[in-house]
Amino acid sequence: MARAKQSSPELKVASTDGEPVKPEKDRKFVEALSRGLDVLRAFSQGSVILGNQDIARITGLPKPTVSRMTYTLTKLGYLSYNTQLEKYQLSSGVLALGYAYVSNLKVRQLAKPYMDEFARQTNMSVGLTCRDRLHMIYVENRLPPEASLLRMDIGLKLPMATTSAGRAYYCAISDKARLVIDDAMSAKYGDAWHEKKEGLEQAMKDYKEHGFCLSIGEWDRNINSAGVPIHLQDGTIMALTCAAPSYLVPAEKLRGSIAHQLAMLAGDIESLGV
Repeated sequence: MARAKQSSPELKVASTDGEPVKPEKDRKFVEALSRGLDVLRAFSQGSVILGNQDIARITGLPKPTVSRMTYTLTKLGYLSYNTQLEKYQLSSGVLALGYAYVSNLKVRQLAKPYMDEFARQTNMSVGLTCRDRLHMIYVENRLPPEASLLRMDIGLKLPMATTSAGRAYYCAISDKARLVIDDAMSAKYGDAWHEKKEGLEQAMKDYKEHGFCLSIGEWDRNINSAGVPIHLQDGTIMALTCAAPSYLVPAEKLRGSIAHQLAMLAGDIESLGV
């Protein structure tokens, strides 16, 4: 059966990509900082190099505002300017922040040997992910010996709706937080939301009955994966996943034994006191 733990920060308002935005009449909220971070986030939308007009289109910010933000972020070392293309790209300042987060993530360090052993026994890729708006991001990925498939780099983003990692996170949060994400996904996916919602509802049933979620070819038709939430002591929810090509690990094997082992692994990692 699924573990009863249900804790996560309550979300109030979400933008179309699911991130909480400025609460009404909140004097502590710094609008300029929010806009600067939106500019940086624009580079996670697929393009590695963007002009001010591109960023304005992605963020919805006025172009003069974007110009001031990119100028400031370049001066601070978070963006660099390509004079030939007259466009911007992320600079080493962003990498330093990301590395600081990942390197100081206690659960990542403690879970590694457990994940390595699981990968060796199951011949599957084992990942640890955290949420970023309507995506999950890899903070660790361990591979079985001699495996060359499913090498998920740290920082890789996966959609929440169709992956086992995203579904595991979705099932573990509170009902109120889940409704906020539903609203954001509905706005994002439009007519396609109904099908994705069905997948999430099935994931909820699987989680309540078995303690894990599955994605059987729904993110990638050639990939089968299972996911289980991990509850950290500070209230953070992450997701532990295992994945493999469907010809190596068919759905029946994943559902019948490996996913149950993954749920046990998640419990072992939680017991480390992370």
